[in-house]
Amino acid sequence: MKDSKELKDDILEKISKVDNHTELQNIKVVELGKKGRISLLMKSLGSLSIEDKKRLGKEYNILRQDIIQEFEKKYKELDSIEINKKISDESSDITLPVRNGNFDEEGKIHPITGTIDKIISIFSNFGFSVETGPDIEEDFYNFTALNIPEEHPARQDHDTFYLKNKNFKDRKLLRTHTSPVQIRTMKNSNPPIRIIAPGRTFRCDDDATHSPMFHQVEGLVIDKKINMGHLKGLIKNFCETFFDVSNLPVRFRPSYFPFTEPSAEVDIGYSKEGGNIIIGSGSKWLEVMGCGMVHPKVLMNCNLDPEEWQGFAFGLGVERFAMLKYGIADLRNFYEGDIRWLEHYGFSLDNLYSSILTKN
Repeated sequence: MKDSKELKDDILEKISKVDNHTELQNIKVVELGKKGRISLLMKSLGSLSIEDKKRLGKEYNILRQDIIQEFEKKYKELDSIEINKKISDESSDITLPVRNGNFDEEGKIHPITGTIDKIISIFSNFGFSVETGPDIEEDFYNFTALNIPEEHPARQDHDTFYLKNKNFKDRKLLRTHTSPVQIRTMKNSNPPIRIIAPGRTFRCDDDATHSPMFHQVEGLVIDKKINMGHLKGLIKNFCETFFDVSNLPVRFRPSYFPFTEPSAEVDIGYSKEGGNIIIGSGSKWLEVMGCGMVHPKVLMNCNLDPEEWQGFAFGLGVERFAMLKYGIADLRNFYEGDIRWLEHYGFSLDNLYSSILTKN
């Protein structure tokens, strides 16, 4: 792997020579995709010492941000070229009446998309890469490999969306969590592993706090000599960064999940003022996510020796984190397509990504 300066110069030179969107997108996939050179550089941090991780992690993150900014600048440059070309090539009928509407308004980024981008950005600082998987999943990846027993309620028809199939045992389903991505990654990759898996999930539930489709971000770390202290430090740092609260009260309550042992629910401190939730102050506790050390049976199901490899996993609901951070009261508002709601809660492109880059 080239050093970061040489790699940056190489990528910038490629970007400067591009003259169309398709070629630019192809380069972006090659350099920033999950198998791109920048992602491989971030993955390489897992095998380094703590001091080298701190030093090179910061250097690689700055490199990634600089590359992203250069891509955005190039996209805008190509957009301007296309617009100017259309203006010069096309004629306008100035006798047409003016259409009603405010053409100065720009679109907004949906809060779910913006929240996922923020979460990915935070974990990228810890060297996590992004992995994805199919929405339609097999029973093995969604349940069996995760040590979820046959009699578990989640495996019943009233909890999970199954696809019709003549052979009952081979029925496919809409994944109920993004944990299958962890299984696929462990089976197809060699440790050490450090990933997050954002994506859509589906369950038979629908009310003010539940939706039949929702979004999760799950994380997985597999390495040697990983312990609960690493997990707790990471989760606390993430919550403080996401909610912009220093010294955020965070507690870990013992819990149970089939795929982790020990397992814990994560609570954060809050108070209520005038019906509004204030994160970080007061004596009340609010559950926000689950986590734990990967169960030895899960490791064995993925052909990993639990005597050699350990790890931890965690999962959070994107909508829940967005509701807490931005004061959104009803989960159903995310999916109703109300333009007025989106105007209020949506992100402008400049504000969202400038805040992400500033925090990083």
